[in-house]
Amino acid sequence: MTSSAASLVPVNITLGVLLAALLLAAAVVAGRFHLDPHPYKSRAREILVAGLRAAAQLAVVSVVIAWAVKSVPGLLAFLVVMFSVAVRTAGRRITSDRTWWLTAAPIAAGVVPVVAALLLTGLVPLRGIALIPITGILIGGALTVTVLAGRRALDELAQRNGEVEAAMALGFLDRDARMEIARPAASEALLPGLDQTRTVGLVTLPGAFVGMLMAGASPVMAGAVQLFVLIALMAVQSVAVAVTLELVARHHLHRPLPGAPTGSPRKARRRMKRSPPSRTP
Repeated sequence: MTSSAASLVPVNITLGVLLAALLLAAAVVAGRFHLDPHPYKSRAREILVAGLRAAAQLAVVSVVIAWAVKSVPGLLAFLVVMFSVAVRTAGRRITSDRTWWLTAAPIAAGVVPVVAALLLTGLVPLRGIALIPITGILIGGALTVTVLAGRRALDELAQRNGEVEAAMALGFLDRDARMEIARPAASEALLPGLDQTRTVGLVTLPGAFVGMLMAGASPVMAGAVQLFVLIALMAVQSVAVAVTLELVARHHLHRPLPGAPTGSPRKARRRMKRSPPSRTP
């Protein structure tokens, strides 16, 4: 197994130089073509920071995981850290107000039932060497679709607020009106996972499949494991998108209104109605 891995990607100075060059190229392209969402945010800087963080985090994980896979407390602590970082990352990508922590709901709703089913059926043992990579894949998938669904839904509602008000004028409930506008946009978060599943084996050979082959498993076993991962991811991501959409439609997960950085939109509107109109001298 060691010789197979070494033949695939040898760990030497050449690899380090190539990785640095690729990271720099990505940052240069982002900077050269101004791929920035806002004038005050630099995607080039974010790419560099992300690459350096990934290197540092993987170095730490390589040491910590050796301890986590050998004890149940270490395993549970590692999983809690993974989940907490995912919630923080997803929440801050969607909103800047205090509702960011609600992204714990879609991630947990998607991941926990699948992991529980794996443990209860005995398909995955309560051992770090098996549970950590599988749970990490599922949490990562839930994180991705939660961010995409939340951002797209909130962007769509902000741009088509007039349609929401028109639907309410026709008798729709607030939640239903927002759902009609946000649902099509949020559902697009499922497209990457769907495309990955539909083209597996034809366009790419995913990591689980290649990893199993390198570990000495038969192609049939590797294919079965990869199929499980893809189908489990679709289940996790579908639930995560549905819960995220519901949170957005019910005003639980939102962005701060102009002049009202905290609190829910409903409370902000009530405060605006109670405040006296400003008088010009």
